[in-house]
Amino acid sequence: MMKFSIHSVTTYLALVSVFCFWIGEIFWGITCAIGAVLQFLYVLSVMDRFPFSMLVLRKAVKMLWELPEAAKVSYGFVVVMLMWMVLWSFGVSGVVASGIADGARWWLLVIFSVSLFWTGAVFCNVVHVIVAGLVTLVLIHGGKASPTMPPKPLLRSFKYSVTTSLGSVCYGSLFTAAIRTMRWGVRAMRSLIEHNECLLCCVNFLFNVVETLVRFFNKYAYVQVAITGKSFNHSACDAWELFQSTGIEALVAYDCSGAILLMTVILGGLLTGTCAGTWAWLRNKDEAVMIGSTAVLMGMVLVGLTVVIIESAVTSLYICYAMDPSLINQWDSEFYKEVREVLHQRLQHRSGHDISSHHGVLTSMGLSI
Repeated sequence: MMKFSIHSVTTYLALVSVFCFWIGEIFWGITCAIGAVLQFLYVLSVMDRFPFSMLVLRKAVKMLWELPEAAKVSYGFVVVMLMWMVLWSFGVSGVVASGIADGARWWLLVIFSVSLFWTGAVFCNVVHVIVAGLVTLVLIHGGKASPTMPPKPLLRSFKYSVTTSLGSVCYGSLFTAAIRTMRWGVRAMRSLIEHNECLLCCVNFLFNVVETLVRFFNKYAYVQVAITGKSFNHSACDAWELFQSTGIEALVAYDCSGAILLMTVILGGLLTGTCAGTWAWLRNKDEAVMIGSTAVLMGMVLVGLTVVIIESAVTSLYICYAMDPSLINQWDSEFYKEVREVLHQRLQHRSGHDISSHHGVLTSMGLSI
């Protein structure tokens, strides 16, 4: 499914772009075409990382198979989100059916879409905290059936996420998704233009800016929130400092499992938008794009709620490995060995890359080592 999603998003965006041009929607045609090109370039730049990313995703799914209650949490929040969407759709339907100008209607739809996106992000991150707390407890105590395991760990994580940690979850939901997307884009650009010194210098500046933002807004903060109960920014800083001090940051930067899951979410949104847009096209051609684009967002939110438990398991595995590698070794020794080997390779690659970059800078200044 992951491989299918990776290679289908580019093709699907290209087909949607052609269709938009055919029906006269030039703006959306250009937007989808640009999206298809960017997606294609990103996949090319990270193709060598997919085997390791798939390994991490498989192990995360293995962990979730051992914790079926994690999926029940996700399904429960999907039902709650659907109930919220029913109420939300009344407002959107009123906007679409109103007689106000198209420009004003689009702006109102943007406002409604932002509210839905933020609500969906909050729901996803609440599930993230719940599952992260559950997975971390299982790894720390050596298994779900361990006698040292606290009673009712799922209920404990749920209460924690919707009470004392809810403020941190809502705050982090405003920024983490956008900053993660920026980071993936900048890293892909660095891979594509690494031999062009001038462009690489500009991209490195953007990279440093984004890395600074990542220090305060990252998805690993939710695991720390689930474990320690600290505020979001303090948890994000603690997680990043933990990765920097142990070298796990090199492994996290190499892993693109989050981007793969995002492609799955985008594909789900595109399929939903296509179905809704086709239905609207048969009823009223003037409203097809408006309804279809709104349905894309709704589909992405619902699919995101189902795959966030996988991402939560991935982040918990990384945090636990950084805290104490023996926790991963105790759970899955083969996975521990493969992660250790890849980490060693990435640290060697990073040290060699830093030396070559330093040599290139000195050479461009007319100096030598």
